Amino acid sequence: MAETPGDRPRHDRSAREGVARKRSARKRSARKAAAGTRGAGKGPAGGLRGDSIETTATSRIAVTAVLALTAVYFLFPLWWLFVAATKDAGYTFAGSPLWFSNFDLFGNIGDLFAYKDGIFAVWTANSALYSIVGAGLGTLIAVATGYALAKYEFRGKGVLFGVVLGAVLIPKVLFTLPLFLMFSETGIVNTYLAVLLPSIVSPFGVYLGRVFAASSVPDEVIEAARLDGANEGRIFFGVSLKMMAPALVTIFLFQFVEIWNNFLLPSQVLISENLRPVTVGLVSWNALVQAGQIERHMVIIGAFVAVVPLIVAFLSLQRFWRSGLAAGAIK
Repeated sequence: MAETPGDRPRHDRSAREGVARKRSARKRSARKAAAGTRGAGKGPAGGLRGDSIETTATSRIAVTAVLALTAVYFLFPLWWLFVAATKDAGYTFAGSPLWFSNFDLFGNIGDLFAYKDGIFAVWTANSALYSIVGAGLGTLIAVATGYALAKYEFRGKGVLFGVVLGAVLIPKVLFTLPLFLMFSETGIVNTYLAVLLPSIVSPFGVYLGRVFAASSVPDEVIEAARLDGANEGRIFFGVSLKMMAPALVTIFLFQFVEIWNNFLLPSQVLISENLRPVTVGLVSWNALVQAGQIERHMVIIGAFVAVVPLIVAFLSLQRFWRSGLAAGAIK
């Protein structure tokens, strides 16, 4: 039978109604699925299950307790050191060991830097020299090596990176005697180079440099710079280093702290008192305390002053090294 003009509107309405019903059915199914997902962790009354609440609260309390104990463990010695450093020389161990009494911090600091014509200031300057120069050069070398391992393909790359990882696992104290023998043969014992040369080599810094280079510098940026005519040196120093700035600060801080706290190597390769870092100097003072040649209070105030540069470095650069650690964690 031929379709009359009057039948067409009815067919159109029927088609539209069918489409509308299908859309409504799909919406109802989606709402039911969403409601089921939201209610998966809920109990009969629509609230969260009791075991879920209990687990969450327990885990939070446990984590908070562990963090609090860790903070107390690390901060307690610093607090005792600070309180003891503020006391007058004759009252170091008098009164409460964890609270202030007989305050004379500035007088103690003056006595510290005046002792033996300011030898403590010389030790502090030596530590600053070893740490800043060693960490600066070491950071640049580590980042350049890590960048090459991350962005270039060459024969033996995997073997070289395996050697770097193996060197990370070897304690540095094992290298003290071989380095002393090598430096004795080359005639650089009791010089600044005897401490600086080993300080600029950091396998862990190379590892971090590789991780940060892989995560912070996209290959597309390097290719674009090459297309613009930049050579590899310009790409590294002008583009990649700027993108890896937080990583540079992180590696620098790790090496700075390690060099500042280094004791064994300087104590073996340095003889002159004027070349010692502050760690070796304080240990030598502590030996004199046993012989009654110096007051123990000088060692305490010296240890407190020696910690201050590390705290200042971390607080002033925390914005950079925290973002750098996050970049490495993402990778």
